[in-house]
Amino acid sequence: MDNIDVMVLKALHDWRSAGQRALLATVVRTWGSSPRPVGSMMALREDGRAIGSVSGGCIEDDLIARHTRSLNQNLGIPDGPPQLVRYGVSADEAHRFGLPCGGTLELLLEFNPDAASLQDLLQRLESGSLVERRVDCTTGTVTLQTAEYPDTLEFDGHTLTNHLGPGYRMLLIGAGALAEYLATMALFNGFTVTICDPREEYMGSWSVAQVSKVTDMPDDAVTAFKPDARSCIVALTHDPKLDDLALLEALHSPAFYVGAIGSRRNNHARRDRMIEHFDETEESLAKLRGPIGLYIGSKTPAEIAVSVMAEILAVKNGVVLPQAMSVETAKQEHDITMNDSDLQCALPQFLDPKTAAKQQ
Repeated sequence: MDNIDVMVLKALHDWRSAGQRALLATVVRTWGSSPRPVGSMMALREDGRAIGSVSGGCIEDDLIARHTRSLNQNLGIPDGPPQLVRYGVSADEAHRFGLPCGGTLELLLEFNPDAASLQDLLQRLESGSLVERRVDCTTGTVTLQTAEYPDTLEFDGHTLTNHLGPGYRMLLIGAGALAEYLATMALFNGFTVTICDPREEYMGSWSVAQVSKVTDMPDDAVTAFKPDARSCIVALTHDPKLDDLALLEALHSPAFYVGAIGSRRNNHARRDRMIEHFDETEESLAKLRGPIGLYIGSKTPAEIAVSVMAEILAVKNGVVLPQAMSVETAKQEHDITMNDSDLQCALPQFLDPKTAAKQQ
């Protein structure tokens, strides 16, 4: 669950608690290209204030025009059961609402959601629970129950079932410069970030706000972190005494991403250590990523952080990355190209003078 979704629900709760009329719009179905994925939410207050997004902006403008008290004397947000609306059915309408060619989306509008139910939902989310929120589209009745596993939004035309749960979390091992850049990017992308480093000289200079700091040994920190399917653990110290045990603990958790910084040689050595000394296998290490990141020729800590964050987001979003984009594969191909280039440069000295002259 992204932080923006929590912001939408909190704003909606505050408005309804204050007696203000408001609606909750949720993207329930899409066809073709769509600016926002299924599950995206937007809250709209009767005076036109909105938070969240269900499109690139044009649909939000249409909802504001239809459901707020404005200069054109609209009646505002009505009472009643949820309403299903569709945008982009025709080419003209798709163009009007800024949808990509062929794009169509459906929204479920819940009018004046109950403040007590919203408060219950927010309390469950703040306690770290995964919540199944079910909406009866005939009556508008909302039921909440704890869910064991996250699932995709389901909508059958009569009932909306949405799993809302703990936001995405990141645990970083090692409080160096790279960790500061990566933490900053993760925060911007809605992750809750924890930094772990038992070394005082590193933790003492940490400067990124809104990050929880832990000085336990990394493997203990991973256990206390309680990784779930929306967690990622990234080891950045280059120190096997700190990285290896933390990674071993993380590999046997539901975390969606586990990886470590390091050269190709260091990462191969790490895998060999884990197999030789910790009874791991190639199969059990399949989840371990390294060298981490997408190959963009990065050199500086900031560039490496961009590379790593891009890979984490791709895995989070279920994108199957081509092998050619991995750091190891790209560097291997680069090495082969460089070796071929060196060989071509050396060839003339082995040729007869006439042939060599032609090669020059």
